[in-house]
Amino acid sequence: MARLLADRPADKLTIGDMARQLGHSHGAVRNAALTLVRRGEADQSGTGQPQFRANAKTAAAAQRAVISPPGTHSPRAQAATARTTYTAAAAPKQTGPIRRAGGQLYHPRELADLPDVEALNRLRDADVPVLLYGPPGTGKTSLVEAAFPDLLTVAGDGDTTVGDLIGEYTQDDAGAYVFQYGPLVTAMTEGRALLIDDATLISPKVLAALYPAMDGRRQIQVKAHKGETIKAEPGFYVVAGHNPGVHGAVLTEALASRFSVQIQIGTDYDLALALRIDARVVRVARHLAHQVELGELGWAPQLRELLSYQKTEAVLGTKAALANLVGIAPVEDRDAVAAAVTKAVGVKKIAPLTLGKQLPASAARQPPGSTGSAHRGRPR
Repeated sequence: MARLLADRPADKLTIGDMARQLGHSHGAVRNAALTLVRRGEADQSGTGQPQFRANAKTAAAAQRAVISPPGTHSPRAQAATARTTYTAAAAPKQTGPIRRAGGQLYHPRELADLPDVEALNRLRDADVPVLLYGPPGTGKTSLVEAAFPDLLTVAGDGDTTVGDLIGEYTQDDAGAYVFQYGPLVTAMTEGRALLIDDATLISPKVLAALYPAMDGRRQIQVKAHKGETIKAEPGFYVVAGHNPGVHGAVLTEALASRFSVQIQIGTDYDLALALRIDARVVRVARHLAHQVELGELGWAPQLRELLSYQKTEAVLGTKAALANLVGIAPVEDRDAVAAAVTKAVGVKKIAPLTLGKQLPASAARQPPGSTGSAHRGRPR
């Protein structure tokens, strides 16, 4: 990629231009181009379809191998170059942790005999929309962020409007009204991935604005902006998240039919152990998760809660962290969670983390340099 840009220093190349010349998929080229831009080894421009151009560092980058996070390049690239038939067996088994945009590490899991990030990239290359479903805190968003560095996200809820997806008029500093495009339009025009998080909390009437972009039309009409037609550029891709147990979440037939692949996401408790989370607490979480599966309980700690436990324990100690774990459970499940925790940890009783009685004034922390009342100045 760097070599191609360096050989054409005066040209601004689109993802499509580079994909055709390199014989790689749009997804692989897009991710490689964004990696160069992120490293400062190429420049990106354009408000619609992005264009890339060499800068002062591109030639040097072309002289060395650019190692990107595992899973951010599609193995179709190697297959196309070698002119061989792509098979799952030929795919690289990339299992190392991937650094997400926010700096957190994501640990890939197996999906259809592939690393999950690799499977999602293949589905994107084939333009097969994916719906991820499972309890909150199991890593649905983390997976998508690890798979697609160019991701845009819409956080769905009952108040999400068509304007939140497509755009709406806003007032600028001069008092004039200008149309501000939403994340759906941006993803379409720039050929980026779009995550509709908590999609099943969004009104079906609002989601209907998304559907023309996902079917064979690959375009939408922005009625609020002079009826403008927006066409999806290559690389545009939609993935959605669904939390079945959340109040108000409804997976309609219209929404489900738009996602050809639906993947259940649960907590990887082995990963929790590998991350050195207290084995007793992980054992409690496994037990409670089994009860949820049997329909005996409605809640169990997921990886998000286990990571929070670990951080709380490091700051406030084990007793407070256990109390907090019980306190964050839904009221109807709290007694069962408390019983499981007391049995596993061996304490007599544990209650939610609460404030106690007011501390006496003598217990208040003295200011720096203070030597106590015995050394204070004379009373007035």
